[in-house]
Amino acid sequence: MREREREIIPKIVFEDSEILVLDKPAGMVVNRAETTKGEETIQDWLERYLKVRRVPQAGDACDTFLARSGIVHRLDKDTSGLLLAAKTPKCFLDLQRQFKERTVGKKYLALVHGKVSGKEGEIKAPVGRLPWQREKFGVFPGGRPAETRYRVKKTYVINGQIYTLLEVSPKTGRTHQIRVHLKYIGHPIVADSHYGGRKTARRDLEIFPRMFLHAFYLSFSHPRTGKRLEFSLPLPEDLKGKLTEG
Repeated sequence: MREREREIIPKIVFEDSEILVLDKPAGMVVNRAETTKGEETIQDWLERYLKVRRVPQAGDACDTFLARSGIVHRLDKDTSGLLLAAKTPKCFLDLQRQFKERTVGKKYLALVHGKVSGKEGEIKAPVGRLPWQREKFGVFPGGRPAETRYRVKKTYVINGQIYTLLEVSPKTGRTHQIRVHLKYIGHPIVADSHYGGRKTARRDLEIFPRMFLHAFYLSFSHPRTGKRLEFSLPLPEDLKGKLTEG
């Protein structure tokens, strides 16, 4: 079966009566929208799996939980990795609170262009939707405060080009924050056509199958027990392959 014909579905990493931790595949949109009509989303899958009814967004906690099918946060379409969902309105509110209070631990693996100097760094720069290009985000004075920390894991030379593998920890949760911040410091993510340039992304896709961003670590407090839970995923095979050659 060809790759494009293969059914893309999330894998369950952990489940109990309150929460569901998923391994989201790359190429699958998280939230349903006007632009996703006819396309299977994580929200569609969760709606069936949790057997929750579809409702429009409304004011109370139960309707908000149903309108989002329990989804607490999001990952970009081409990003793979750990995604958290609640199975009850009460847990949904508690997990939302943890994200708002920034007590949820999130770590990503990103392969970027060029050699990143030093062993670690921090990016503090406001991120917001670009007024002149509404589908993109960027760093500019009118944006919202955003902070991203990173640690250099390894440098690679592949086909004569230098790349750096980073462990990235966003301390805020702005849309496209990691992608925007890494572009801002001159090291865009491999195969990110939105922020790394279309020509560069086309060349990247000759080596790598997709944007090289993977949400590999997630930690939070269980809404019922208060116990701190930690989950991690290895780098997917489709991204890892070329690194073993570099």
